[in-house]
Amino acid sequence: MGWLWAIIVGLVLGLLAKAIIPGKQHVPLWLTVILGMIGAIAGNAIARAVGVDATAGIDWWRHVFQLVMAVILVGLGDRAWTAARGSRRRA
Repeated sequence: MGWLWAIIVGLVLGLLAKAIIPGKQHVPLWLTVILGMIGAIAGNAIARAVGVDATAGIDWWRHVFQLVMAVILVGLGDRAWTAARGSRRRA
């Protein structure tokens, strides 16, 4: 169940990140999910480093860190994907 939960969280974070980033992203869904999963892991690490990983109630700060990391990673992933696909089309 842990992997299924990670995929669901990655999908939700990735789609939220794509909705927040202005313009159209060309990243495929599978890469969006992977980048969302990595964003969740990185956000958890940052929350743990800051000391807000386990609070009473809902861990809002942890979720904010996860979403910010997902936005950053999806934005960078989109640039890398577009650059890689663009160079293949020219060749």
